[in-house]
Amino acid sequence: MTSAARTRVLTGITTTGTPHLGNYVGAIRPTVQASRDASTDGFYFLADYHALIKCDEPARIQRSTMEIAASWIASGLNPDKVTFYRQSDIPEIPELTWLLTCVTGKGLLNRAHAYKAAVDKNHEAGKDTDADVTAGLFMYPVLMGADILMFKAHKVPVGRDQIQHIEMARDMASSFNHLYGEHFVLPEAVIEASVSLLPGLDGRKMSKSYDNTIPLFAPAAQMRQQIAGIVTDSKAPGEPKATEGSALFQIYQAFASTEETTALAQAYAQGIGWGDAKQVLFERIDREVAPMREQYQALINNPAELDRLLLVGAEKARSLATPFIRELRHAVGLRALSSGVTAQAVKEDKVALSSFKQYREKDGLFYFKLVSPQGQTLLQSLGFEAPKEAGQAIGRLQSEGAAALDALAHLFQPSTPDGLAVVLTELIKMAKSVNLDKK
Repeated sequence: MTSAARTRVLTGITTTGTPHLGNYVGAIRPTVQASRDASTDGFYFLADYHALIKCDEPARIQRSTMEIAASWIASGLNPDKVTFYRQSDIPEIPELTWLLTCVTGKGLLNRAHAYKAAVDKNHEAGKDTDADVTAGLFMYPVLMGADILMFKAHKVPVGRDQIQHIEMARDMASSFNHLYGEHFVLPEAVIEASVSLLPGLDGRKMSKSYDNTIPLFAPAAQMRQQIAGIVTDSKAPGEPKATEGSALFQIYQAFASTEETTALAQAYAQGIGWGDAKQVLFERIDREVAPMREQYQALINNPAELDRLLLVGAEKARSLATPFIRELRHAVGLRALSSGVTAQAVKEDKVALSSFKQYREKDGLFYFKLVSPQGQTLLQSLGFEAPKEAGQAIGRLQSEGAAALDALAHLFQPSTPDGLAVVLTELIKMAKSVNLDKK
């Protein structure tokens, strides 16, 4: 089966910390298993550009990059069978980020969860709306879109909190395709229903933010000690214990077979002591992790080998990225001057703009609609009492483009299947045309 006929799957891990059991269960193990599917073409990357948004400690990012790369390989990822690379080794990705920036409405980015959370936090603290919000945080979805669209990924495994980013990548791709022709594949989010968030030592989600993690490749003695620190209730040995709400049981379930899980549930009902239950958990995790620990440590001790593997992967990735970015540069007009641009081509490009139509209905109200060059209604307004009000709304959309979309959203509804993306593209195109005509 050729690569072109296979489903392309892409996933990355941000390099901001040491991989823990939650990362292994939720991201590393599932992607390693998926990489062995002969029907897929896997792209796995270390998201070190993304790390810069969250972390300003260079040594930590470098160390995390090494640890995550070693963890992936030690867990069974075969770099020869997939495209395994470091994000920052692909210069075409930041260039694509800029191209996507130029077709992405600010209104779309205003709705990004991470940005909205930062704004809400500032408002609650009585601070300025954008206090401590970097442009990197605001533009994060565009960089993620570039990661995905660069390699024409069909499927992107994500957690439920990341679905919005895939939807935004689709919007960006639709906008670009509508404006410059069909270049991008529209990706689909893949949610693994069987993969749940792993609780940490205190019962909350296992996360570096809570400092409640168990490092994946910690020495056996350290792992046993940390497992012994998992918070449990005060029930004594011999008293029946509930599996529901037990962080210890949930972690065990993520590693054990159905039969093993059933056996531990019975032991809970029969009053197993917490110390014994923690020993059972340690032994089950160590049985899976111990065989990988030696290779992990060998890779950590040989960073030059990790560099070599990642650079080989980057070369493989760039064999696709370099010609594709060349294609995109040509599409947007970043071409050799000798390639030839006729006056007729410029005229045709200018004619192919959508236009606003203003009219009055039998109800006495004034309406407007945005109509494509092919006659398709892209945007339909609600009614206005006076034609001046409709004209002012049109004027804002023509001059400000997508920036006015949020402010005027209550006045209309997109009327096409991919309405928002198409309308955003048309408004951006029209605003550029208006601004050029003013010069």
